[in-house]
Amino acid sequence: MAKGIMYIDGQRVPFDGEKNVLAVIRKAGIGMPTFCYYSELSTFGACRMCVVEDEKGKIDTSCSMEPRDGLKIRTNTARLLKHRRMILELMLASHCRDCTTCEKNGECRLQEMALRFGVRKVRFADTRPHYELDTSSRAVVRDPNKCILCGDCIRTCEEMQGVGVLNFAHRGSDVVVCPAFDKKLSETNCVSCGQCAAACPTGAITIVNEIGRAWHALQDKNTRVVVQIAPAVRVAIGEAFGLAPGVNALDKLVTALKMMGAEEVYDTNFAADLTVLEESAEFLKRLEAGGPFPMFTSCCPAWIKYVENENPKYLPNISSCKSPMEMFGALIRDQYKAKDAEDGKKTFHIAIMPCTAKKMEAAREEFAVDGNPDVDLVLTTHEVIDMIKEVGILFADLDGESPDLPFGMGTGAAVIFGTTGGVAEAVARHVMEDKSKNTLNAIQFSGVRGTDAIREVTLSVGDHELKVAVVHGLVNAKNLLKEIDAGNAYYDLIEVMTCKTGCVGGAGQPHGLTPEKLKRSAGLYEADRVSLIKTSEKNPIATEILEKLGERSHELLHVHYGHK
Repeated sequence: MAKGIMYIDGQRVPFDGEKNVLAVIRKAGIGMPTFCYYSELSTFGACRMCVVEDEKGKIDTSCSMEPRDGLKIRTNTARLLKHRRMILELMLASHCRDCTTCEKNGECRLQEMALRFGVRKVRFADTRPHYELDTSSRAVVRDPNKCILCGDCIRTCEEMQGVGVLNFAHRGSDVVVCPAFDKKLSETNCVSCGQCAAACPTGAITIVNEIGRAWHALQDKNTRVVVQIAPAVRVAIGEAFGLAPGVNALDKLVTALKMMGAEEVYDTNFAADLTVLEESAEFLKRLEAGGPFPMFTSCCPAWIKYVENENPKYLPNISSCKSPMEMFGALIRDQYKAKDAEDGKKTFHIAIMPCTAKKMEAAREEFAVDGNPDVDLVLTTHEVIDMIKEVGILFADLDGESPDLPFGMGTGAAVIFGTTGGVAEAVARHVMEDKSKNTLNAIQFSGVRGTDAIREVTLSVGDHELKVAVVHGLVNAKNLLKEIDAGNAYYDLIEVMTCKTGCVGGAGQPHGLTPEKLKRSAGLYEADRVSLIKTSEKNPIATEILEKLGERSHELLHVHYGHK
């Protein structure tokens, strides 16, 4: 890895392994503007905002320059500032500028850069055609009129997820980002992960906004609003209110939801414990029956959609367990049926999720009874943040309140569901015969935790040596399937998370593709560390519910994809 000294605006700056000059500039404390650069994606160099000038007057993009010992550059000369303002003005000229009603208002990078560089008027006419909004997806809305052609969504869909739904079409001034043959997203193999929306710097791709439906239910006196909160939400929502990434703000969120009108607020951790118990039992049955293996986890709806679209032969390998959100939904519907009839109310079930694909999952016919969905509405972390701000609640100053019982109790095994490796670790804790602290520590340090795209662990369960894989990022899961198909790899259990780092990096979380995701994971592991109960079978309410359900547990808590 290259080492040396660069001179940036006259400042001596050492570099050691940074992949480009842009990283060195930021290391020097200079906030270089970019639209098309994410460290997690390939370098594209399309927006030209990060240009620098060397001592000979040559201008080049810093994102595509390799650091060189002795290199001298300027980042803010008169020429560069003029260049950036012209780029911004040209972008704005061909951009829909209804900023006050845009979903990204206040969080749009184009808006931010125009303000930063003092672009107050646009001298050029907008000659681009007007494009129709694509509202066909359950997860995201696509508005080509706000696209700045940075290519972030294209590279995210291809490089992180391996789906490749979006690309550039046409030439010259007619270039537009769209699916092949200008299809609607619902007509493509889109898995609704929403990572394109997380990467988009403008309002060209945004999350479907369902805040209006939530307010309608919360303000209806004849409606009982019951809310569940996913594990990953608690360690991200505070970022929007000045709390550090990874701080567990669950109790504050419970208070805020009660202030907004929610009658009961529960923790999805409870259903995650049910998932561990049911998934582990299913896995042990497969061991006795000899397969089919590998068994894939079923918590991630985007992963399931990918298998349906691209590799349906693996549908029997997916666990029959519903996701924790849908298990909770089925239980709420079942538990509140008699109470609704007695009180003359309707129970409206809201799930607060870090994931846009959960909106798609809630709309699947498998999770509805007589046309009524088990989960009435899915709100992302971002939508709930907007609701809290709308009401004017000072979130950081709130006193916390615990989730309600009986469905507010969860274990440490459940809370780590929100990060990559968490589901596999929770199942491992349950199936291991030795439940001692040393065993739990051994699982923790076995390799199941980490950030590597694909991680392999071997666990001894009874007479079996089990091979477990953990994979995050759909493109990595795609590559793992190829290795399995080629006979180069074998696993008994595979945990798949579509989003990198798992649910903490879901597209419904604040701030998109950021390093905060790792701090969020650390926050979940800290919540597990201080939890009094570490394994799911020790959740007394979860085990009691399963005993009461008996044979009905399969009807309520399981599903078979690809079978009518």
